[in-house]
Amino acid sequence: MQIKFNFNGKPVSVDVPPQELLSELLRERLGLTGTHIGCDTSQCGACVVHVDGASVKSCSTLAASLNGATVTSIEGLAPASGLHPMQQAFHEHHGLQCGFCTPGMVMSAVDFAKDNPKPSPEAVRNWLEGNICRCTGYQNIVASVIAGAAAMHANAKGA
Repeated sequence: MQIKFNFNGKPVSVDVPPQELLSELLRERLGLTGTHIGCDTSQCGACVVHVDGASVKSCSTLAASLNGATVTSIEGLAPASGLHPMQQAFHEHHGLQCGFCTPGMVMSAVDFAKDNPKPSPEAVRNWLEGNICRCTGYQNIVASVIAGAAAMHANAKGA
Protein backbone atom coordinates (compact mmCIF):
# COMPACT_ATOMS: atom_id res chain seq x y z
CA MET A 1 0.00 0.00 0.00
CA GLN A 2 1.32 3.44 -0.86
CA ILE A 3 1.15 6.11 1.83
CA LYS A 4 1.98 9.78 1.66
CA PHE A 5 2.79 11.82 4.73
CA ASN A 6 4.83 14.80 5.87
CA PHE A 7 7.96 13.62 7.68
CA ASN A 8 10.21 16.09 9.48
CA GLY A 9 8.88 18.86 7.26
CA LYS A 10 9.23 17.03 3.95
CA PRO A 11 6.71 15.08 1.88
CA VAL A 12 7.28 11.32 1.78
CA SER A 13 5.65 8.72 -0.43
CA VAL A 14 6.44 5.08 0.29
CA ASP A 15 5.00 1.63 -0.26
CA VAL A 16 4.45 -0.21 3.00
CA PRO A 17 3.22 -3.71 3.76
CA PRO A 18 0.10 -3.67 5.96
CA GLN A 19 1.95 -5.11 8.98
CA GLU A 20 4.98 -2.76 8.92
CA LEU A 21 5.46 -0.74 12.09
CA LEU A 22 6.36 2.92 12.06
CA SER A 23 9.58 2.14 13.96
CA GLU A 24 10.63 -0.28 11.21
CA LEU A 25 9.84 2.23 8.50
CA LEU A 26 11.84 4.97 10.21
CA ARG A 27 14.89 2.91 11.11
CA GLU A 28 15.16 0.28 8.40
CA ARG A 29 13.74 1.95 5.32
CA LEU A 30 14.22 5.67 5.90
CA GLY A 31 17.58 5.12 7.64
CA LEU A 32 16.87 7.35 10.66
CA THR A 33 18.10 5.66 13.81
CA GLY A 34 17.34 8.36 16.38
CA THR A 35 14.11 6.55 17.20
CA HIS A 36 15.26 3.65 19.37
CA ILE A 37 13.67 0.25 19.84
CA GLY A 38 14.01 -0.87 23.43
CA CYS A 39 11.27 -3.41 23.98
CA ASP A 40 9.07 -3.91 20.88
CA THR A 41 6.08 -4.11 23.23
CA SER A 42 5.18 -0.44 23.79
CA GLN A 43 6.50 -0.51 27.36
CA CYS A 44 9.71 1.54 27.37
CA GLY A 45 8.99 4.68 25.32
CA ALA A 46 12.38 4.80 23.56
CA CYS A 47 10.55 4.84 20.21
CA VAL A 48 8.28 7.86 20.79
CA VAL A 49 7.70 10.18 17.85
CA HIS A 50 5.00 12.77 17.14
CA VAL A 51 2.11 12.03 14.82
CA ASP A 52 0.00 15.09 14.12
CA GLY A 53 1.57 16.74 17.15
CA ALA A 54 0.87 13.98 19.67
CA SER A 55 3.43 11.57 21.07
CA VAL A 56 2.98 7.96 19.97
CA LYS A 57 5.02 4.82 20.44
CA SER A 58 6.25 3.95 16.96
CA CYS A 59 6.80 0.28 17.85
CA SER A 60 3.05 -0.17 18.13
CA THR A 61 1.90 2.15 15.33
CA LEU A 62 1.26 0.73 11.89
CA ALA A 63 2.98 2.71 9.15
CA ALA A 64 -0.10 2.31 6.96
CA SER A 65 -2.05 4.46 9.42
CA LEU A 66 0.12 7.48 8.61
CA ASN A 67 -1.43 8.32 5.25
CA GLY A 68 -1.95 12.09 5.28
CA ALA A 69 -0.34 12.53 8.71
CA THR A 70 2.47 14.78 9.88
CA VAL A 71 5.24 12.82 11.58
CA THR A 72 8.18 14.28 13.49
CA SER A 73 11.05 12.23 14.84
CA ILE A 74 13.89 13.37 17.08
CA GLU A 75 15.89 14.18 13.92
CA GLY A 76 13.27 16.73 12.86
CA LEU A 77 12.66 18.36 16.25
CA ALA A 78 15.48 20.90 16.36
CA PRO A 79 15.59 24.03 14.24
CA ALA A 80 18.47 24.30 11.76
CA SER A 81 20.17 26.82 14.03
CA GLY A 82 20.65 24.56 17.06
CA LEU A 83 18.78 22.52 19.62
CA HIS A 84 15.10 22.53 20.47
CA PRO A 85 14.56 24.14 23.93
CA MET A 86 13.76 20.73 25.43
CA GLN A 87 16.93 19.20 23.98
CA GLN A 88 18.92 22.15 25.36
CA ALA A 89 17.32 21.67 28.78
CA PHE A 90 18.24 17.96 28.79
CA HIS A 91 21.81 18.98 27.97
CA GLU A 92 22.02 21.73 30.60
CA HIS A 93 20.33 19.76 33.39
CA HIS A 94 22.08 16.44 32.71
CA GLY A 95 18.85 14.62 31.86
CA LEU A 96 20.66 11.79 30.12
CA GLN A 97 23.38 9.28 30.69
CA CYS A 98 23.76 6.58 28.04
CA GLY A 99 21.28 8.37 25.77
CA PHE A 100 19.28 5.33 24.69
CA CYS A 101 15.99 6.54 26.18
CA THR A 102 16.68 10.21 25.51
CA PRO A 103 15.00 10.62 22.09
CA GLY A 104 11.76 9.12 23.39
CA MET A 105 11.97 11.09 26.65
CA VAL A 106 12.51 14.35 24.76
CA MET A 107 9.67 13.70 22.30
CA SER A 108 7.29 12.78 25.15
CA ALA A 109 8.41 15.82 27.13
CA VAL A 110 7.81 18.19 24.21
CA ASP A 111 4.26 16.89 23.82
CA PHE A 112 3.65 17.27 27.56
CA ALA A 113 5.17 20.75 27.75
CA LYS A 114 2.97 22.14 24.96
CA ASP A 115 0.12 22.46 27.43
CA ASN A 116 2.11 22.67 30.68
CA PRO A 117 4.33 25.76 30.90
CA LYS A 118 5.01 25.30 34.63
CA PRO A 119 4.63 21.61 35.42
CA SER A 120 5.14 20.22 38.87
CA PRO A 121 7.67 17.43 39.37
CA GLU A 122 4.73 15.13 40.16
CA ALA A 123 3.00 15.98 36.88
CA VAL A 124 6.21 15.34 34.91
CA ARG A 125 6.71 11.97 36.61
CA ASN A 126 3.10 10.99 35.87
CA TRP A 127 3.41 11.93 32.20
CA LEU A 128 6.70 10.11 31.72
CA GLU A 129 5.43 6.94 33.39
CA GLY A 130 5.53 5.15 30.01
CA ASN A 131 9.17 6.10 29.37
CA ILE A 132 11.79 3.96 31.06
CA CYS A 133 15.36 5.02 31.76
CA ARG A 134 17.65 2.29 33.00
CA CYS A 135 20.57 4.60 33.91
CA THR A 136 19.25 7.51 35.94
CA GLY A 137 17.14 8.09 39.01
CA TYR A 138 14.91 10.38 36.93
CA GLN A 139 15.64 13.46 39.07
CA ASN A 140 17.65 15.17 36.33
CA ILE A 141 15.12 14.13 33.70
CA VAL A 142 12.34 15.76 35.72
CA ALA A 143 14.43 18.92 36.17
CA SER A 144 15.15 18.93 32.44
CA VAL A 145 11.48 18.69 31.52
CA ILE A 146 10.54 21.50 33.90
CA ALA A 147 13.27 23.75 32.48
CA GLY A 148 12.45 22.73 28.92
CA ALA A 149 8.77 23.53 29.39
CA ALA A 150 9.64 26.98 30.72
CA ALA A 151 12.03 27.61 27.81
CA MET A 152 9.50 26.43 25.22
CA HIS A 153 6.89 28.85 26.54
CA ALA A 154 9.39 31.71 26.94
CA ASN A 155 10.47 31.19 23.30
CA ALA A 156 6.83 31.11 22.15
CA LYS A 157 6.16 34.46 23.87
CA GLY A 158 9.28 36.02 22.39
CA ALA A 159 8.58 34.81 18.87
